[in-house]
Amino acid sequence: MPEVHNPNLQTQGSPGGGGGDMRSTMAFLLLMLAIFLGYQYFFVKPQPVPQQAPSPTQPQSAASSTQSAPGQTPFGSTSPTQPAVAAPQIAAAFETDTTVENELYKIVFTNRGAQVKSWILKKYFDSAGKPLDMVQPQAAAKFGLPLSLFTYDSGLTSQLNNGLYQVAVAGEQPTATGLLLAPTSITFHYAANGVDAVKTFQFDSSYVISVQTRVTQNSLPIRALVEWPAGLGDMEEFRSSASRGSLLPTQTRTPSYFAWSIDGKESSQLAAKVSGNNTLEAPYQYAAVMDLYFASVFLPDAPERTTLVTLHNTIDLPTDPADPNSKQTAADVLGLAVGDTSGTTSLRLFAGPKATELLASIHAIGPDGKPDGPSIEPLIEFGFWTFIAKPLYFVLRFMVSHGIPNWGWAIVVFTIVFTVVLLPSRVWMTRSSLKMMRIQPKVDAIKKRYANLKMNDPKRQEMNTEMMALYKTEGVNMYGGCLPMLLQMPLFFAYYRMLANAVELRQAHWLWLPDLSQPDPTHILPIVIIATMFFTQYITPSPGMDPAQRRMMAIMMPIFMGFVLWHLASGLGLYWCTSNILYLAMQIGINQSSMGKEMHAIAARRSPKRK
Repeated sequence: MPEVHNPNLQTQGSPGGGGGDMRSTMAFLLLMLAIFLGYQYFFVKPQPVPQQAPSPTQPQSAASSTQSAPGQTPFGSTSPTQPAVAAPQIAAAFETDTTVENELYKIVFTNRGAQVKSWILKKYFDSAGKPLDMVQPQAAAKFGLPLSLFTYDSGLTSQLNNGLYQVAVAGEQPTATGLLLAPTSITFHYAANGVDAVKTFQFDSSYVISVQTRVTQNSLPIRALVEWPAGLGDMEEFRSSASRGSLLPTQTRTPSYFAWSIDGKESSQLAAKVSGNNTLEAPYQYAAVMDLYFASVFLPDAPERTTLVTLHNTIDLPTDPADPNSKQTAADVLGLAVGDTSGTTSLRLFAGPKATELLASIHAIGPDGKPDGPSIEPLIEFGFWTFIAKPLYFVLRFMVSHGIPNWGWAIVVFTIVFTVVLLPSRVWMTRSSLKMMRIQPKVDAIKKRYANLKMNDPKRQEMNTEMMALYKTEGVNMYGGCLPMLLQMPLFFAYYRMLANAVELRQAHWLWLPDLSQPDPTHILPIVIIATMFFTQYITPSPGMDPAQRRMMAIMMPIFMGFVLWHLASGLGLYWCTSNILYLAMQIGINQSSMGKEMHAIAARRSPKRK
């Protein structure tokens, strides 16, 4: 919404007084911005409805509970009717690393717990320009590594995640440095003290891996869930100041979400609303933890037997990332554990970018047991404005793929085309304003006859009726000045949602802007926006407007809009700034037309009367 209705155009709004349309327009704009910002802050997605609420025997803390899941023998002890069975010990002699690599990722496993130490996405980078590691070291050190196991017994969990597993590789063996090239599979096996655990991972050329786990204790199956316990993706606030780069996001906290699909119905929930250690049993087609641009998605092979535990922890971090001594506040660390109620888990795991075509190609298991269920594309959430934001995204992506190899230039070109398409509405608005200027003496005469009436006098309705009849007779649309704003406001919101959710815009640069999804670090765009709004209003005639109101609208509104965009994505500012420049050029052209000259003449004749 780069242009609000210009206050310097002749007022044509409220029948009850001069300048009413401008006050109405300003109020409308402020209301829309308030709704927009309030929606972003207060809107809360619906709570997930668990098919089975946690029982009193379920843990309040994954680290401290020693209670079992419903119908499960407590861990750390043997059943009175099932004596401990002697079993062979299976364990490695020392800790080793195994690296699996394809064109998209590089995953480093440790045989201690058969867990992932790092999960590097080769085509995406952090703020320091290094390939992005989906494993956040500080959070992982405190809450666990990906592909660890979750049980309802802290002792058993510790044993499973700290034991040294023997490693077996199918097919071509690792190099001397422990490197494996996909496609391949790895099996980790560990057995001790009656506990037997097998974890098998299969890899291909995609971002999706297959996971199978089986844990038994004294030959009885144990419900051990596969974990992604501690966040992912852009968790820059956890990094030390020295390790951050010039592309550091300005957000002090990376928002994270729990998302899921049950029976084809998708939903999500902000991390702050997710209960920790909540056991849910439902036919989850997929369940995910994600931030704006990356996701870890579990796709069970048997959705009808899915059991899920939400993991919500916090770490105290400084409110100012640049000042380690600033006040500490809690940062959410969201995780997920997913498994099968039978005790043997088989699922697929996607860990990677939330790119539209990529997510659309990955499907959950359907009723026929094949991966033809719903795709995970709904993880990209454009919100209420999806019907505009998604087509806008596809148009910009098409432009980038077909001759405009830069997202910033694509935004500029699209904005020019869109503004030209809206040019007839601009001309129509100007004509409507000119008509209002011409009949202003008649409007003033009607107001004068009712000037002595109080605001609550019923006769004021007669004045309004006369005004409306005059507008109808003269062919004046009293709301004509709002049309361009009404047409552009949805596009403004759609741009905002797209820039905040399209991974292609993450770290996309344009001229001096290093990241179109983040605010302009030099503040050039907001300053240009303020200047262009002011000059557009300054050169537009404004007969009949109160001088105080004109000053307020001509100065305060540009400053207010510039301040809003000071903190929003620079891609949005680029769209607004481009439109403002175009509208300034249009206003200069209108001033040279017969309509513009007549408007200025009317303004010049009436100006002395308003002193």
